[in-house]
Amino acid sequence: MNKEGRKLIANNKKVYHEYFLEEEYEAGIELKGTEVKSIRMGHASIKEAFIRIDNGQVYIYQMHINPYERGNIFNKDPLRPRRLLLHKAEINRLMGKVKEGGYTIVPVEVYLNNGLVKLKIALAKGKKLYDKRADIQKKDLKREAERDFKIRNI
Repeated sequence: MNKEGRKLIANNKKVYHEYFLEEEYEAGIELKGTEVKSIRMGHASIKEAFIRIDNGQVYIYQMHINPYERGNIFNKDPLRPRRLLLHKAEINRLMGKVKEGGYTIVPVEVYLNNGLVKLKIALAKGKKLYDKRADIQKKDLKREAERDFKIRNI
């Protein structure tokens, strides 16, 4: 746990490669008791997850939370849709951007913030293949420059 009381549970590294992240939001997740216990143990994944807005509510689908080992009959379906808790103005803004076209909402990371489970979501625009290639090239150049700098300073 870092100094801000924030502990990372799961992140989605693929998002940075696939999308340009425009705006980020912090959302709460509507969870059941055993799901919270399982997340506190670090058993959550958002690799395949996606977000949709239905009837003015924001839901996350395909977020996998392993069943709590001591939860027996209280465990819920690991892949059930879960409602995200956002302000109405934030939901309306996201809805407007998604309807505008070219934008989507993606989950970035799940973390504990002072004991509460939070999900960082982002309004994102998809990258084209040439954008992805440019990013890879920039990373390679940066890596080489750091390597050269390290060799010269030894």
